[in-house]
This record gives sequence, structure tokens and C-alpha cells, in this order.
Amino acid sequence: MAVVAGRRWGLSPSRMPGGLHYAWFIVAILAAVQIIGSSIGMSAGIIVPILNDSDGSFGWSMATIGAAFMVYYLTGAIFAPISGWLGDRYGPRLMLVAGGILFGISMVMMGLVSQTWHFYFTFSFMLALTQAISMVSLMAAVARWFRKSLGLGTGLLWAAGGVGSAGLAPLMSYLLGQIGWQATFWTIGMVGSLILLMLTPVFRNWPSDLGIKPYGASDDDPPPVVLDQAAQKLRLKVFNQNIRRTRAFWNLPVIHSLGCAGHGIVLIYAVPLAVDRDISLLSASVMLSLISLVSIPSRLITPVLADACGPKLIMSLCLFLQGSTVLVLFWAQDVWMFYLFAALFGLGFGGEWTGYLVINRKYFGDGPLAACYGWQMSGALIGHAIAMGLAGLVLYVTGSYNPVLALSMVFSLGGVVVILTLEPTSRVLIPDWEDSLPPAARSAPAISASAAD
Repeated sequence: MAVVAGRRWGLSPSRMPGGLHYAWFIVAILAAVQIIGSSIGMSAGIIVPILNDSDGSFGWSMATIGAAFMVYYLTGAIFAPISGWLGDRYGPRLMLVAGGILFGISMVMMGLVSQTWHFYFTFSFMLALTQAISMVSLMAAVARWFRKSLGLGTGLLWAAGGVGSAGLAPLMSYLLGQIGWQATFWTIGMVGSLILLMLTPVFRNWPSDLGIKPYGASDDDPPPVVLDQAAQKLRLKVFNQNIRRTRAFWNLPVIHSLGCAGHGIVLIYAVPLAVDRDISLLSASVMLSLISLVSIPSRLITPVLADACGPKLIMSLCLFLQGSTVLVLFWAQDVWMFYLFAALFGLGFGGEWTGYLVINRKYFGDGPLAACYGWQMSGALIGHAIAMGLAGLVLYVTGSYNPVLALSMVFSLGGVVVILTLEPTSRVLIPDWEDSLPPAARSAPAISASAAD
């Protein structure tokens, strides 16, 4: 049955000392989680030329490398909805501990890679699990902390992650050149794991863990409550049954799949393409940094605009921009052209994938969204996997990057078509989903007693 959570630490119902709501601390924590947990996925293009160098320590073919990336994304796709369910069931705080430990172990093992099966197990399996945890069950947790201004909270979260990603690509390139493969991964792994684990004591699953309300909650909103394990399990089951009856539940993973396939090809193959056209690895890595830097304003603005103006229009515009700007790469030969592409592409890329938490709130309200978001991330990672497999095969067969670039455009622009088939976002699609619950399980926000710590 429901139990009203008492006030703790002498906090007011909705404010922390100094007037800052604890929701903004959660945004800062999750930004750090995003930077660390997705660091290798966002900078994977840096290691492709090293793995492919015939005079280096590996000398693997592009087909072998492409297959490894495909398995990486497939593993993430399988685990993403599971990670989301675990986050809803046991709480994101426990997932933060698991992600920190798994990241450290995986990066230490990456430093020891010498054979292809080592890379497949460490990168394609263990780091894929780490990214699924950091990008699904933990990112979805931000929605629990906002009754209003979710778009701003989400935008700040993704924008902060963009700042970190922008610095990571050249940092990794520099470290690989200065201290080598093993020391680079061990350094990033140990520092990142330590940061994640140190954040655990100040992270909370729900506002009710602190006896406060979500940001933007009014005085008339019901007080925060704690549900027992059985009630929380029932809520999760009923909510998931209801959302599966909507068209949006099935279409959003498809859109995320197409969008991520489009930019995934660019993030992996743009650096090898530049190197193939006699651009240095360091200069090529700056291109990835520019994509991340330019994406920062669109990461910030897209969720805000989606919240205010409706996600369908904003997300479709970003997808169109992402797909159409790939045209620049067909003719890019000089460094400035690759940088021009990065500046244009980054605007669409930053907005293409940052509006999903907002559109989920628009469609499904305040229910437990992590598992739902997990299915959408599963679609995204399947898109990455299909793109990597097809792109690697096309590159192997044709020996040219141009068909690979065309494939990227087809995926992104295909996403524009599908997003136009979504329902209007002006109303919640399942407003009465709690009606079938017993009274003791009808509360929001609500948390599992087992997830409160």
C-alpha cells in the first residue's frame, strides 16, 4: 500500500538550500554518466584507423572491424530494453553502481586486447552492456525529477554531454599517440569508473527519496509516496500493456533506428574517409570534436522547442538536416571542407536524438518510462548495427566511401518520412491507464520500496 514519505534532511517540500532544486543536481550527475558511459561509442571512429593499420599492432580488415561494431550495437540493442526494465524495477541508483564497475573492468580489458576475439568480447559485448545501462536506465531517470521544464532539463543534460564528447575525441587521439593503447584505456577506465562510483552516494532514484516533490510541482500536487514492491510491479505491468496499444510505441523505435543508422555511419566512417584522403588522424579527430561542439546548441534547444512547439516538427527538421548535409562529404578533399561538413552536420545530429524523452512524456505522461525508452534505444542500436554491417559490406565490395555516404542519407531521410506518420503530440495517448489499478497503486510520482535506497 502507499506510504507518504516523510521530510528528510530538513528540506522544504520542493527546494534545496540556496534555492536550487535537487533535480538540477541529478541533471549534472547524469551528464557525467553520459560522457563517461558513452565515451567509447562516441569516439569509436578514432580507433578504426589504428585497428586497420597494416603496419600497426592489429592490421585487421575493415570487414572484421565493421562486424565487431555490428555485434557491439546488436548486443546493446538486446540489452537496452532489459536495462530499462531493470531501471524501472530496481531503481537507477543500483544501475549506476553496476555501470561504474562494468565500465572500469571493460576498459582495463580493452587495454589488453591483442586478438580479434578479445576485441569482440570486450568492446562488442562488455562495453555494449555499459552503454546500454548509461544511455537507457540512467538517462530515462531524469523524467522522474521534472513535472515541468523537462525539455530544459533534458536539453541541459544532452548539451553538457556534448561538451564532454567534444573534448574526448582529440584527448583519446592524443593519448593513443603519446602513451599507447594500453595506458590510454587503463587511464580513461580507472578515472571514469572512479567518478561514476563517487557519484552514487549523492544520486537518488526519486524526489520522494529526499521527501521533496519533482521540479515544477505545485502545492496542489499530491505528496510524494512510496509503493510497496507488489504495487510497483503491477504499475509497471499495466503501464507497459497500455503503451503497446499505441502506434507511437512501435513507430518511435523505427524512427530512432533510421536516425541512428544515418549518423552512426558518419561517426564511424568519416574519420577513415578523411585519412584515406590524406588528412592526418589528429585533424580528422578534430572533425568529430566539431560535430560534438556544434551539436551542443541543438542538443540544448531541440528538447526545449519540442516541449514548447511539439516534437514531430522539430525532430523531422533535425533528421532532414542530418541527412542532407552528408552531401558535402562526397566532394570533401581539404581539411576545411571536412570541418564545414562537421559544422553543418552537427546541428542536425544534435537534435535528431535528443527529443525522445520529451516525446515520450507527451505521449505517455508520467508513467514508468525507462523500459519504453529502452525499446527505443534498442531500435537505435539495431539501426547502428544494420548500418555498420551494410556499410562495411558495401565498402568491402566497392572499395569506395561514396556508396556508404549515400546509405547514410537514405537512412536519415527515411526517418523523416516515418516520423510524419506519428500521432499528434497535443494530448497524452493513454490518459486513463491507472484506472485499472487498485487504489493503493494509483499514485504519481511513486517508487518501489526496494528502489528507494
